[in-house]
Amino acid sequence: MERIWTGVLIRAATFGWAMADESFMPILNYKALGFAGRLAVSIAVISLAVACSSDNANVKGLSEGDADKLNAQHSQFDSAEDPPISPDTFVAAAELAQAQDNPPLAIAQYQKALAINPKHRRATYGLAMLYTNMKDYDLATAGWEKYVDLTDGSAAAYANLGYCQELAGHPEAAEAAYKKGIAADAQSVPCRVNYGLMLARRGQVAEATLQWQAVLTPGEVHYNLASVYERQGRKEQAKVEYKKALELEPDMNDARTRLGALEGGGL
Repeated sequence: MERIWTGVLIRAATFGWAMADESFMPILNYKALGFAGRLAVSIAVISLAVACSSDNANVKGLSEGDADKLNAQHSQFDSAEDPPISPDTFVAAAELAQAQDNPPLAIAQYQKALAINPKHRRATYGLAMLYTNMKDYDLATAGWEKYVDLTDGSAAAYANLGYCQELAGHPEAAEAAYKKGIAADAQSVPCRVNYGLMLARRGQVAEATLQWQAVLTPGEVHYNLASVYERQGRKEQAKVEYKKALELEPDMNDARTRLGALEGGGL
């Protein structure tokens, strides 16, 4: 199932991503640690037990019998085969690397996940997002096209593909992707809004308005148009649209703030 993440999509008139609503798996568990990890945990547990001894007795050396038992257990650890690491573990590691601003490591971890399961949706999504942010649009486009396939042509996937193609400087391909997304879901907010923004920047205001009216309130339509005008340096037209937005929705604080900035002071 896909959920739409709008973020500042409407009010700031910026592009938004449609994010995968995949369930997150734990990064590690004891069985997946391998011998070295399990041994480290075992040592930590033994140390904690010694430190918390109720009678605070001095630690004594192991008897020969106890030593033999530990050696036998050690041999069992050595002979046991470690279970394979699941792709979800690599994806979790990739997401951690992203949070730590380490794209190369994140890419490597996503690729490991996809080596195990080439159809892993979360890994495909994360890798495509990374390539897009890195402005490697060829790899990003290929990733989003794969994501479209993995989601059976969902509107959310087409929205991301269109956004990437627009960033890459391919407006015709972006338009085609947005239209496919709208055909899949006529109420797709990312497709409608991003397509409308693209049309408005090209001067196709009537067409842009039609796209926005399908999913936004009248005030939000004027706000988006004002934002496009403002970014293009058309300040007077932007002020007119911000005022229309406020007439329709007086509580739209973003419009009030931006109009105030254009007029050189607060309202």
